[in-house]
Amino acid sequence: MGFLIRLAITAIALWITTLIVPGVEVTGRNTTDTAVTLLVVALIFGVVNAVLKPVIKVLGCVFYLLTLGLFALVVNALLFLLTGWIARQLQLPFQVDGFWAAFWGAIVMAVVSWLISIVVPDRREAR
Repeated sequence: MGFLIRLAITAIALWITTLIVPGVEVTGRNTTDTAVTLLVVALIFGVVNAVLKPVIKVLGCVFYLLTLGLFALVVNALLFLLTGWIARQLQLPFQVDGFWAAFWGAIVMAVVSWLISIVVPDRREAR
C-alpha cells in the first residue's frame, strides 16, 4: 500500500510541476488519459531514481564533495530529462523541453513531493 501512496504523491507532484514549470507538459486527450500518463511517468521517474541515482552518487561522490552537494541539482535535472526521454520513447504524451525545464522541474518535483509527504505521513515512520 505504501508503494501506491508514494506513486500517487509523485504523480501529484508531477502534475503540479507541469502547471508551474514552462517546458514540462503533459498533453493527454482527456482527464483520464492525463491521469494515467502522470501515473506511468511517476513510475518511470521512480524506477530511474531507484536504479541510477545510487550508482551516480557512488561514481560521482567527488563532484558532490567538490560542489558541496550542488552537483545533486544537475544529477536530478538529468534524471528528470531522462524520464522525459523514456516517456517519449514509450509514446506517452509527456515532454520535457531541455535542461533548464528539467532543472526547474526536478526542483519543483522535490519540493512538492516533500510538502505532500509532510501532510501524508509514511506508515513506517508512525511505528
